[in-house]
Amino acid sequence: MDLQGQRDLQLLNEVERDAGITQRSLANKLGVALGLTNLYLKRLARKGYIKITTIPSHHIKYLLTPRGMAEKSRLTYAYMQYSLSYYREMRQRLKQVLTELSRAGAKRIVVYGTGELAELAYLTLREMDLTLVGFVDGGEGQTFLSYPLWPVEALSGWAYDAVLIADLADTKKIHARLIRAGVPKDKIVTLDFSGNGGSNKSS
Repeated sequence: MDLQGQRDLQLLNEVERDAGITQRSLANKLGVALGLTNLYLKRLARKGYIKITTIPSHHIKYLLTPRGMAEKSRLTYAYMQYSLSYYREMRQRLKQVLTELSRAGAKRIVVYGTGELAELAYLTLREMDLTLVGFVDGGEGQTFLSYPLWPVEALSGWAYDAVLIADLADTKKIHARLIRAGVPKDKIVTLDFSGNGGSNKSS
């Protein structure tokens, strides 16, 4: 499912939830500029998915049409299929990466990240003969999956064989941050999503 489809689905869901929602609120929810949100809404109206009406006091209302309901159902199904496919691919890549680490003798793994990918890494580690040392990417007092969440600086006192970066938002910045915290380059592992499979281990 492409980004346009995901945004259309999000807009249709928001409009159905609150017909009087403002364009500024929609822009914030989508994480895009106000002008772009206006264009998206006009495009949905042109396609007959929503009806834009002005009510007294110059307030704008967005009404989901029967055609829009059908499109929302279609996009919801497509998104579920996309999510399942994405989940399977992530699991497969993680298994490949962790299998390579295990064969290389790495047993104690630290996971950097607290998102969906970190959750999948946790599940995959539990299925294999590997030990999760802990999660890093936070401050004191935070938890993730019932584990204490530690700042990167805590790694200096840990015994581990590899740090798996389970965050795709900005891998290069995270890599540099780990290096600054004293993590040896050869112990940092990133996931390769170029389609070649396997991991990228710094050398």
